Amino acid sequence: MVVLNKIYTRTGDKGDTALGNGTRVPKYADRVNAYGTVDEVNATVGMARLHASGDVDAQLARIQNDLFDLGADLCRPDMANDAKAEYPPLRMSDAQVDRLEQEIDAMTQAVEPLRSFVLPGGSALSAHLHLCRTVSRRAERLCVELAAAEDVNPAATKYLNRLSDWFFQASRIANDDGRDDVLWVPGANR
Repeated sequence: MVVLNKIYTRTGDKGDTALGNGTRVPKYADRVNAYGTVDEVNATVGMARLHASGDVDAQLARIQNDLFDLGADLCRPDMANDAKAEYPPLRMSDAQVDRLEQEIDAMTQAVEPLRSFVLPGGSALSAHLHLCRTVSRRAERLCVELAAAEDVNPAATKYLNRLSDWFFQASRIANDDGRDDVLWVPGANR
C-alpha cells in the first residue's frame, strides 16, 4: 500500500529523480520520459471520462488502472533482478494486452469498415479519445526507444500498441458506431 504523507520532498530540486529501485537519474532520462508520458495518457483518459458513461466509462477506468501498472513497470529497471527484489516489481501481463484485444474485436464488430481516414472530432467523447490515441502513440514511441537501449517488459510495449488501437475504435463507437465519424476528404480545400 502506498502512503503519501508528504507531497514535496525537495530531492529532485537539482534535476534528478528516483526510479522504483532507488536509482537516481536525470529527470530527462529516457525511462522517465516513457513513464511520464504514460502518466500524461492517463490524464487524457481522465478528461475523456468526463464525457463517458456505462461500459465505455468502466473500460476507461480499467485502462486508467492499467496505466498506473504500466508506469510502475517502466519505473523499475533491471528486470533480470526481479526475483531477487525485496518487493517484487509490478509488471504488465499479456492478459492485460489480451483484454484490450478482446474489447477492440467487439468494437470492430459494431462499426462498419472504414472507406476513408477519420479526422479527430464528432462527439466530445470521440475528440477526447483521439487525443488519448495520439498521446498513447507518443508513449509507445518513447517506450520502444527505451527498449532499444535498456530492458523493457515486452508486454508494456504491446499494451501501448494495442491501447492506441483501442482508443481509435472507441472513438468510432462514441460517434454513433461510426455513423457520425468526420471523414477526411483528400484535397477538399485546394
